[in-house]
Amino acid sequence: MEESISGFKVRGDWGDVVEHGERITRALQDAGVHDPDEDIVSVDDTEPDGSDDRDEEQLADAFEEWEEWRPKAHETLEVDVSEKTADQASVEEGKGEKAGKGPDEDIKTAGEKLSESYEQLEEDDAEAAVDNWKESIDYVARAADSASRKALRRVEDTVYQNVMTQLAPYYFDNELISANIQQSARGGNGDEQFVFEVNVNDDALKADVSDRLAEFDDEIDRWHVNVEKDTDAAEAIEGAEPPPEPDEDSSSKSTTN
Repeated sequence: MEESISGFKVRGDWGDVVEHGERITRALQDAGVHDPDEDIVSVDDTEPDGSDDRDEEQLADAFEEWEEWRPKAHETLEVDVSEKTADQASVEEGKGEKAGKGPDEDIKTAGEKLSESYEQLEEDDAEAAVDNWKESIDYVARAADSASRKALRRVEDTVYQNVMTQLAPYYFDNELISANIQQSARGGNGDEQFVFEVNVNDDALKADVSDRLAEFDDEIDRWHVNVEKDTDAAEAIEGAEPPPEPDEDSSSKSTTN
């Protein structure tokens, strides 16, 4: 592993990439970032303007996003990581989508509000009529916003997966982590080779992660990459049960002598 101001970088095959992501994840877990109730003393709690605006819950959410995106042993760069990168890079949800409403629903509601507005005008209730008219306009605008965002995402997904990943590395970026991975020249035995760089955006937490990664190198002789289990065969055998899922906080991923 190479460490610099831009992050922690590894060069190697897919197994090396997966292991690097798991080590970063384990170091972050040891620092308590995954737990919204944990007081993370290694994190600088001040924003650039000097205000105290850090939120452990936000960091925990950012950790979950990283955990979802990071490359896994059973995945491939061109399919799985490409799809996750496109999803992560897509246009954020608008107000209508966050409310769980589609454009058609908002248009229908806008029509209902407009009808109510006309009825209130006939009843000489001008104030209520204006309020409903304004709400109707808001629903129309929200419907247009939702439809536009969905259309943009369809274009983004196609363009990103088919064009952008051919020109730029696959990347991830949120409040906690900035990472990128790209395929390099094949190794001497013809195996695919990759460059994977991960940066922890908080300087204090990055120093903590660096120390923990160094401890892993000193204490762990062999890192056991977490592999997704195929439980279909076991479940198909009468009386057999799939093996239990490992605890994410357990140390079963590593062994020491």
